[in-house]
Parts: sequence; C-alpha cells; structure tokens
Amino acid sequence: MPDCLFCRIAAGQLPATRVLETERTLAFRDINPQAPIHVLVIPKDHYRDLAGLVAAGDGLLSELGRQAHEVAVCEGIADTGYRVVFNTGSHAGQTVAHVHAHVLGGRPMTWPPG
Repeated sequence: MPDCLFCRIAAGQLPATRVLETERTLAFRDINPQAPIHVLVIPKDHYRDLAGLVAAGDGLLSELGRQAHEVAVCEGIADTGYRVVFNTGSHAGQTVAHVHAHVLGGRPMTWPPG
C-alpha cells in the first residue's frame, strides 16, 4: 500500500535500521524503543493486523515467529528471555495499520509494564 509507513520501509523508500531480512519478512529497530532491545518484525506484504495475517494461512505467521526468535538470538537476549507482542487495533495500541511483532528484551520484563 503506497501510503503505509511499513510498506514504504519494506520497499526501501524510507530509512530504517535493519536487523534481519528474509524474502518475506523484515526486522528493524523501533524508533521509540520501550526496552534496551526493541525490534519490529513485519511481513513485507501488507496485512492490516494479526487477524488478516492469520486468515492468509500461508505460513507467514510462522515465519514472523522464527524471525522474532532469530532477532532475539542475534541481539543476545534469547537465553535470558524476551517478549514478543502483537498489538491489534487502536485499543491495544496499534498505531501503524500493518501487522508487526515487537521483540522486546535486554532487561527484566514486568507486568504490568513500567
């Protein structure tokens, strides 16, 4: 989608600090990190939210999960622990209408956050 921020990042039209990339996924650093390690993992194709990605049923959700774990390994947080979050909808805090997983770590993750 031409007006989608994450589609433009995936297409290389906007800058991002890329961490990992596959044919169908891209991982890049969040510009407003909520933890010492905060990386977003997106499908390069546009899906509005998690429900849309699941409905596609083409294994892409599994790829995002693998990519999230690979980010954790590359960032050195796989052994100590990390959090993967999908915000779906405005009440959940989704601010970009392109499904994305937040990989967070580098400190103890408490609940509720703060």
